Amino acid sequence: MRPRKIGTRGSALALWQARTVAARLHERGTPAEIVVIRTGGDRLQDAPLSELGGKGLFVKELEDALLAGDIDLAVHSAKDMSAMLPDGLTIGAALPREDPRDALVLARGTTVVDFEAALAHIGEMPVIATGSIRRIAQLTAVLPHARFTPIRGNVDTRLRKLDAGEYEALILAAAGLRRLGLETRISAAIPLDVCIPSPGQGIVAVEIRDDDRGTRDVVVPITNPEAAASLAAERAVVTALGGGCQLPLGAIALHVPQGLSLQAVVVWPDGRQAIRRSAVGSIENAAALGTGLADELVAGGAGEILAAVRSGVTP
Repeated sequence: MRPRKIGTRGSALALWQARTVAARLHERGTPAEIVVIRTGGDRLQDAPLSELGGKGLFVKELEDALLAGDIDLAVHSAKDMSAMLPDGLTIGAALPREDPRDALVLARGTTVVDFEAALAHIGEMPVIATGSIRRIAQLTAVLPHARFTPIRGNVDTRLRKLDAGEYEALILAAAGLRRLGLETRISAAIPLDVCIPSPGQGIVAVEIRDDDRGTRDVVVPITNPEAAASLAAERAVVTALGGGCQLPLGAIALHVPQGLSLQAVVVWPDGRQAIRRSAVGSIENAAALGTGLADELVAGGAGEILAAVRSGVTP
């Protein structure tokens, strides 16, 4: 069997993801070759993502290479993928989900026992590093006097700035820290009732060409059905709400005895109002569950918030 070319970014986390996919393919008899591709998000490290077009900058070059046939599959953090994939591409597999929550990270040497203790430690007016409008909008409810500042760069760079005292706290995805062996840097996982994560957070997605049946056949066996169902439900929420990057939108689908429990939130960027909805449905109808919940969000006023954010006019 010919080796499959796996496209990936060159960051430590992206390489961990690509090597994990390669190892799982190898276990099933498919050799793989990793191809590192530099993306726009990697090249443009100084400006906030909101000014550059959002997280899609981390996938565009990979998708271009996939469409051109230069690679056979692209490996992404699912949260970085656009709601609408380019024509001709599809998600072929999803690996088991890591902790989907956001993590509050304090300076090295700080000992806390839970989220409330972490909040008490940083005080009422901390400087918190995150460029995510979703995180800022939700965390403003519990930290109304905090100052949020954008930050770019790889995980090590962000941690060095934190430890150097440039800010009191840093928000990162818990999954990335755990996968890099940095779980001890998680001062506190942020509860889901405080901050619902980005759709797809904690899931590694494998993107392939629609018409490449050979690659589809070799990646389908490595997919995790639970992660795939959660991802389908969460992405359906985003798609039904019109997609877009850097929106104050969170969604998380958890597996429960009844099937899938889906929660989603749309928040005014200043945190003054959050539209939250939840629903439970079958795993087989995950996408329909997400679409239905998006309709409930719109009925509750989410459409007004998203329209204002997209237009850049928020009162």
